[in-house]
Amino acid sequence: MKVIEFIAAQAATLAATRRDIHGHPELGFEEIRTADLVARKLTEWGIPVYRGLGGTGVVGIVKNGNSQRTIGLRADMDALPMQEFNTFAHASQHDGKMHACGHDGHVAMLLAAAQYLAQHRNFDGTVVLIFQPAEESGGGAREMLRDGLLEKFPMQAVFGMHNWPGLPVGSFAASPGPVMASSNEFKITIRGKGGHAALPHNGIDPVPVACQMVQAFQTIISRNKKPIDAGVISVTMIHAGEAKNVIPDSCELQGTVRTFTPDVLDLIERRMQEVAEHTCAAFGANCEFEFVRKYPSTINSTREAALARRVMGDIVGEDHVLVQEPTMGAEDFAFMLQARPGAYCFIGNGEGSHREIGHGGGPCMLHNPSYDFNDDLIPLGGTYWVRLAEEWLAQGVGPDANGGRV
Repeated sequence: MKVIEFIAAQAATLAATRRDIHGHPELGFEEIRTADLVARKLTEWGIPVYRGLGGTGVVGIVKNGNSQRTIGLRADMDALPMQEFNTFAHASQHDGKMHACGHDGHVAMLLAAAQYLAQHRNFDGTVVLIFQPAEESGGGAREMLRDGLLEKFPMQAVFGMHNWPGLPVGSFAASPGPVMASSNEFKITIRGKGGHAALPHNGIDPVPVACQMVQAFQTIISRNKKPIDAGVISVTMIHAGEAKNVIPDSCELQGTVRTFTPDVLDLIERRMQEVAEHTCAAFGANCEFEFVRKYPSTINSTREAALARRVMGDIVGEDHVLVQEPTMGAEDFAFMLQARPGAYCFIGNGEGSHREIGHGGGPCMLHNPSYDFNDDLIPLGGTYWVRLAEEWLAQGVGPDANGGRV
């Protein structure tokens, strides 16, 4: 691997910073301590800092030369609302909060690149360092855009990266097209007629209606959409009743829908509403249907994904640059990719053998209470960010902020 020596020499300090963030996790839009830490580091390195976009977002600007070309590099900062099982020294100090997705490591990797870029500046143009809040559920990327991220810092391309457990350390994955699914939520309330459980004929029981509905939803996946199109409907909550001998008045279903394309999502939403309303009508019940589109699909631009793969290959060798298998998980970086060309890649986090004594009993998987980011990735990820920025800025032709050419 061709890791930048300057970044490798800072590995211990960067790992300590990552562990400090891990020990003090903050949920979406509450990343005050983390944002302060990031801003302090950037300022120490002479990088101008802008704060407040998306609430707790931090943006650093590194410029050199006269080129108007500008690239954005993004890292997310928020933790998850879950209890950590690990007991090693840098485990969470806040009950019910944990960096179980590696955003602490994402911050550290981008800080590694920021320090190098600020002190060496082997490029002509501008690098926008985006430290984003609230990826997990708050749509922090969308909020930064609403607050004028692209107007204040008119970058022509934007890139993101996520650690990926199961991929070997020293490997990357990047591909063009959809790489993560859209995230959508639904809530369906079935209004029946409650009564005595011994006299069901006097009421309208919403529970059997709900059971029919859940089963019927799966026929949308198996019989309405094309078999080659990806889509998932998961009913994850069913709430009804308060007593064993009482037929409830209502039953509530909630869950999530994941797709890669708007057309499939349109189909699923339409058919879910038809199935819900007609099933309720068949049983004499009423239906309240709510469907909320949260995050769009994360779709990599062809040109930018190819560039990312080429840069990765120069660092770790082409054999260690893998095809990015699409996942039905979602990522709010999708909002940035809707606004600008770019690519969202994975960096291998290994199988979990890096975890220290005191880790939990579960696997080292994302959103698992025994997860921990692999500090060995920090120099590698930092190197990728630097080389990607240098390579992209060195190109003479590329899409401008309005989709043209510069």
